[in-house]
Amino acid sequence: MTEINCRNAVISYFGEIRSALCELTNIQPGDYVYAQGGYVIEKVDPDFAREMLDTWNELFLVLQERDTAMSERPAPEPNDRPLQDILDKAGAGESISRDDLRYLLTVEEPERLERLYRTANAVRHLHHRNSCCVHGILEISNYCSSDCLYCGLAANSTLTRRYRMTRDEILEAAKEAIEGFGFKSLVLQSGEDPAYTPAFLAEIVAEIKRRHGVFICVSFGEVGLDGLDMLYEAGARALLMRFETSDAKLYAALHPGDTLEVRLSHLRHALKTGWLTVTGGLIGLPGQTVDSLADDILLAGELNAEMFSFGPVLTSHRRRDIIPATESQMLRALAAARIAAPPQAKVLVTTAFETLSPNARERGLMAGASSVMLNVTPLRYRADYAIYDGRAHATESIADQTRAIIQLLDRLGRAPSDLGVAMPSLSKLG
Repeated sequence: MTEINCRNAVISYFGEIRSALCELTNIQPGDYVYAQGGYVIEKVDPDFAREMLDTWNELFLVLQERDTAMSERPAPEPNDRPLQDILDKAGAGESISRDDLRYLLTVEEPERLERLYRTANAVRHLHHRNSCCVHGILEISNYCSSDCLYCGLAANSTLTRRYRMTRDEILEAAKEAIEGFGFKSLVLQSGEDPAYTPAFLAEIVAEIKRRHGVFICVSFGEVGLDGLDMLYEAGARALLMRFETSDAKLYAALHPGDTLEVRLSHLRHALKTGWLTVTGGLIGLPGQTVDSLADDILLAGELNAEMFSFGPVLTSHRRRDIIPATESQMLRALAAARIAAPPQAKVLVTTAFETLSPNARERGLMAGASSVMLNVTPLRYRADYAIYDGRAHATESIADQTRAIIQLLDRLGRAPSDLGVAMPSLSKLG
């Protein structure tokens, strides 16, 4: 860290100057730090930091060069208007209109889709270089008081086994992810479990923060505005809450007893009070149109989302009649979201998309996405978090998931920004 003014820190990162908020009290210029999600989360021993930087320095440059070569814009097609005009604007870092976005969401021909994907990937590189966020997600309970019609965890679901992790189990699982595998960003998620009060959840967050240098994102559903304040005060800094759809009537039809406005009130309150937000919608909802999907993407931008999260609706034991989106429809939506999103926003490859397609992670990252999640829920519980059928990574160890993502990022030239530099060298895992 080169300087700090009040809570604003300036950090030198492989020759690049970056800024972050610092809420730690024992930090001064010249210290080595971990920064995640725009926050300084931990002070690092100087000898350890220098050793790791020496290890990564050459490799980081190799990764940058690889990503740059794989992120070139496609050759223009002057006779393909208006698509080429939209792609030209996007490639130059300019914003696009709602009509432009709607047009992108109607592209169907394989060659034209490939140009869309490649342009979105170039936009990703323009704004985020080769950084890729790798978060660990810990699902602590599959109890839920809501009854969303498409969700396998809904209150009226006939799940064979419900589970609720104890305080000690949660803390131990968090420790394994953070200390055992180097995760620096952790998502705590559950259904809207009435047994988990905001006070209990806030105490869990505070204890994890007390024990570890880690960035915490929470995803517990609608905990109330006061509940959000308690979680923020405890040290959580990001909120994962999809609004699912921007269509209020469609939302009401799929969420009995709930309203879109209450959902959005949480997100707006979070934004107002300093949270980073991760939000988005579902692709392929019954009754969804191109217009409503375009509005979903625009709403995520209006909410100043730090990360766009769009995934397919998949079948569950409650809804066997759902026809999931195709891989190309998902990639088209991710690419369009990347092009329409504010520059600072990231786009997530969701586990649902990975469940839909075995190629989702790599293809999504090459179509504008720059974030993934690895499941760090204990294996004895993981399969029971059955939001939808056949969930990806339900039986994979954390070690296997970590090895796979590091190998993929190495191949694509991406640097895993939310896994500590103490992770095994990518070159050793090649």
